[in-house]
Amino acid sequence: MNKKQLNFEKSLKRLEEIVSEIENTAPDLDKALVLFAEGSELVKSCSAKLSETKKKIEIITSSGKTKLFKGQNFNENR
Repeated sequence: MNKKQLNFEKSLKRLEEIVSEIENTAPDLDKALVLFAEGSELVKSCSAKLSETKKKIEIITSSGKTKLFKGQNFNENR
């Protein structure tokens, strides 16, 4: 995976590809470890995006207006 952050949909699609590759091709241990590491990073990225989106939805539905988020950590419970 390159350093450029993928959007949620592309990250999720890549994660599905990784799962499929592990399940269907039975890669050797080294390849499986590389895929697992990439998948773990994608899960973190997707989880963070979902948490951020959830917070935005909560703000929109509670006030009826959007607010800009700056410097807030949405993964406080981790």
